[in-house]
Amino acid sequence: MAKILSENYCFPENLVGMQEAIQQAINRGEIQQISDRKTLASLLTNRVQGALNDPRLTVSYEPNTVPVMPQIPPSLPTEQLIRLVRNSVKLDILDNNVGYLRMDRIIGEETAAKLGSLLRDDIWDKVANTSSLILDLRYSTAGEMSGVSFIISYFSDPEPLIHVDTVYDRQSNITKELWTLPSIKGERYGKKKDLIVLTSKRTMGAAEAVAYALKNLKRAITVGERSAGGSVKVEKIRIPQSAFYITVPVARSVSPITGHSWEVSGVPPTINVNAKEAVAKAKSLLAVRGAIPKVVQSIADIIERFYAFTDRVPALLEHLKTTDFSTVVSEEDLVVTLNQDLQTLSEDPRLIIKYMPDNADIVEEGDPALDNIPEDYESLKALVDTTIKVEILTNNTGYLRVDKFFKLSEGTKLETIMAKKVWEPLKDTKNLVFDLRYNTGGSSTSLALILSYLHDSSQKLHFFTIYDQIQNITTIYDSLPQIKGHTYGSRRGVYVLTSYNTASVGEELAYLIQSLHRGTVIGEITSGNLMHSKTYEIEGTDIAITVPVINFLDNNGEYWLGGGVVPDAIVLADEAVEHVHEIADLHQGLKSLIEGTGELLEKHYAIHEVALNVSKVLMNKWEEGMYWSVIDLDSLASLLTADLQETSGDHRLHVFHCDIDPDSLHDVPEIPTAEEVGQVINSVFKIELLQDNVGYLRMGMMPDVEVVKAIWPQMVKQVWRKIVNTDALIIDMRYNTGGYSSAVPLLCTYFFEDKPLQHLYTVFDRTKSTMTEVMTWPKVRGQRYGSSKGVYILTSHLTGSAAEVFIRSLKDLNKVTIIGEPTIGGSLSSGTYQIGKSVLYVAIPNQVVFSAITGKMWSVSGVEPHVIAQANGALSVAQRLIAARQLKKKQGK
Repeated sequence: MAKILSENYCFPENLVGMQEAIQQAINRGEIQQISDRKTLASLLTNRVQGALNDPRLTVSYEPNTVPVMPQIPPSLPTEQLIRLVRNSVKLDILDNNVGYLRMDRIIGEETAAKLGSLLRDDIWDKVANTSSLILDLRYSTAGEMSGVSFIISYFSDPEPLIHVDTVYDRQSNITKELWTLPSIKGERYGKKKDLIVLTSKRTMGAAEAVAYALKNLKRAITVGERSAGGSVKVEKIRIPQSAFYITVPVARSVSPITGHSWEVSGVPPTINVNAKEAVAKAKSLLAVRGAIPKVVQSIADIIERFYAFTDRVPALLEHLKTTDFSTVVSEEDLVVTLNQDLQTLSEDPRLIIKYMPDNADIVEEGDPALDNIPEDYESLKALVDTTIKVEILTNNTGYLRVDKFFKLSEGTKLETIMAKKVWEPLKDTKNLVFDLRYNTGGSSTSLALILSYLHDSSQKLHFFTIYDQIQNITTIYDSLPQIKGHTYGSRRGVYVLTSYNTASVGEELAYLIQSLHRGTVIGEITSGNLMHSKTYEIEGTDIAITVPVINFLDNNGEYWLGGGVVPDAIVLADEAVEHVHEIADLHQGLKSLIEGTGELLEKHYAIHEVALNVSKVLMNKWEEGMYWSVIDLDSLASLLTADLQETSGDHRLHVFHCDIDPDSLHDVPEIPTAEEVGQVINSVFKIELLQDNVGYLRMGMMPDVEVVKAIWPQMVKQVWRKIVNTDALIIDMRYNTGGYSSAVPLLCTYFFEDKPLQHLYTVFDRTKSTMTEVMTWPKVRGQRYGSSKGVYILTSHLTGSAAEVFIRSLKDLNKVTIIGEPTIGGSLSSGTYQIGKSVLYVAIPNQVVFSAITGKMWSVSGVEPHVIAQANGALSVAQRLIAARQLKKKQGK
């Protein structure tokens, strides 16, 4: 049995160790104990299938079996071949010019060559004239693998040739690749027309190869049941000198398309239905697919006619032309396929195709009735009374609730009523609460007038622009020069309340309040229903397309694509009014906090000209309303930090909120006791001797100079002496985030000769108005490393503060090679200052450093390495660089 498998089984690589396993089973004696032959056959079957994970391998006991060699069809006379083909291949033309081709046997290459003219005239030329085709393989249980290429060639183009299958025959040890044919008798069906392949549990062998290839080439949709999972070729071979037989798959198929096979597992259908219902399902599927071109054309026409982003239309139409619909099997499927790239390509989430079964109602945006308001004064007054509410709340806070926006423009009767009922009572209030929590929309025409009331009459502002694609009209909405009554102006706070119910034009107003920096939005995210779109049904289908027909451009010229408005302060709608009072109180003191921040900068920031400019910019931003979005001290600190850093270009400027004095958090360096010295050294420094006499020194932080003085005698003995005589030194500062810069001159001194003293850098201290030249020390403990040997420093994006001072000093003076990532760009020294009497503090760099070589100010952007490398690989890069330089040096000698 083992010999048969080794010579015939199509997966010989899986047979490794089989002989040994059989011998072990014999040695255990379990096989010899079985006296019943059929039981032995069953046991051997289980063992072989389990070992090789192949259910096709079976052992049987058949004492009365006489092996019969199957007759090969191509060896039959031509008349019998014709009869065989006509019995196994049937063609019919169904309604709507749908071809139906049933193949119960896959005709081999030789048969096809002999009967080419017959097959062309009776089958392929007739099939070619159909609009679509159902290829029925439900009853195909026999055939030859050589016919796979022949059949698939009819459903593909002549060029390029397609590699459809690979068959390995173990007995001949030959691998054969199956490719489509460059020329065939008869007309090709091609790749354009729909092809449905029917399968059943009986579909087996070469028919499975056809179905598998057509499906995975995306040339056909398979309908029916999972196929049998047969084999390319299986033989029942007698075990010599016995009545036992072993059934062995002697050839195997591997698809070059998927890398897998249909053997054993079968071909799973695209649409799984009972085999008896497969034809009916295929017909209904072809009806769906037949409608695809018309549906796609209708969608293209709607986009071309109505889509507001006219510049994006050509790309969308081209996309629809080139989209692959080969796997679409239903209207739902078509919608998914169409939407797949549509929004990505248009960059517009509003453009969407929907599947709407059961005649779901299409809800259109807006309420046309709100544009048709009464003309008589009393009716208008009653309308205002029912939709608008005005109150004066505590702390002289005005309250305006608007549930709907009517068509409202300058100089109308309605404006006169609004001026008297709304703006007159509110004119002297301290702040205004504008309640949109119950607002479901209305007319956009009213927004320009409302926004004009909320700004100073002297301001000439652009509010928004609307482009209507259907009417091909662009309307620009600016502030109105003449309005009735008092304007509320732009200095007082406006607090817009929103809820999940706020919709349509209510959302537009909330959005514009934020975009214009005119107030603070408080409450819940709005409904997000406003898309400026219309929905069009595709005739004869359950498909509809929603197309944006209006483009809304805000005051900055930015397109607003709808969706919910996110409030500055997200709170429950019912609690929004309570939060207004808290935020308004904060806003009352904003100006003094911003002024105080600017004054501290002017007094302490190292570069005075920059401080003056930043201070001015902060106040300009406040004047422009850029701080209305602030809702608490943390958001103020965050916004101030962003503005400080953006304007100054200095990321070290930082505002933060702290409930206790930050000075109390500052570490004062403690001088270690004699007992603690060893522990300090071990925690800060790590040394190692690497290959080729290279020293490695890791510095975890930058200690204060007094700490260094205390530990240095022992440090020289424990650490420095072990690496000072190396040929090269790697200093690892990848994880050194800084510390104290006072020890930098001492540490740098070890890498210079004792004379002359070296100027390292110059420090300008704004707080003292002093300029100090920092020099190397004249004397140090222990031996200097010297200036002639190579020193390499490793850096990362974490390396900062005083560590950067050390690195940059040595880099400026060309004493080191830096390898790794750019450093963080920390400050040499920063002061922390309280902003007024608040709990906000600002960290201000009060020192700048000038290069000893160029005299120019050091950049705050960090130290750039000589050799860029990822931090985790910097050490190995340094070692390779040192080795290369040492080799070059030896070769030079």
